[in-house]
Amino acid sequence: MYSVSSVVSQTAIMKTVIIEDKQRIESIILHCDACFVGITDLEGNPYVVPMNFGYENGIIYLHSGPEGSKLEMLEHNNNVCITFSVGHKLVYQHEKVACSYSMRSESAMCRGQVEFIEEIDEKRRALDIIMRHYTDSEFNYSDPAVRNVKVWQVRINQMTGKGFSVCGPTKSHEAVFRLSTILE
Repeated sequence: MYSVSSVVSQTAIMKTVIIEDKQRIESIILHCDACFVGITDLEGNPYVVPMNFGYENGIIYLHSGPEGSKLEMLEHNNNVCITFSVGHKLVYQHEKVACSYSMRSESAMCRGQVEFIEEIDEKRRALDIIMRHYTDSEFNYSDPAVRNVKVWQVRINQMTGKGFSVCGPTKSHEAVFRLSTILE
């Protein structure tokens, strides 16, 4: 359950803004501890799964077991949509009006095609990128372990970002937003 710890003024206009700055979108990605990978299943339906990841130079790296339904789906259609979301904070315009509540956040959405890395040294390099996202420790990977993992590489061909429930354009709204940010 969320607790509302900051109040956005009744007169504030909450809106969604497009984030066009690539560095800001990459910052969203790098501040996430998981991503959500959208795949198309064998019947043409959406299939979304949370995954650990690494990101470097416009490429998202993922890993999975060597077999399974995700891999069957990707063999049929390797197009994916990967989403990231940070900074979740429940906000409202009026405490007693349910439809004035919203979740302030920022998100990034990346589209591309999955390619599987098969070469063992490239797999190790990709696994290092994934692990660096979570820890500064260095790792050694045994040959059997590396052979038994499927390493995914997604070169991003489309990257978009959005900010949700951003306060409107007036000076008083900016002050409310700054104040609520300071109080967090």
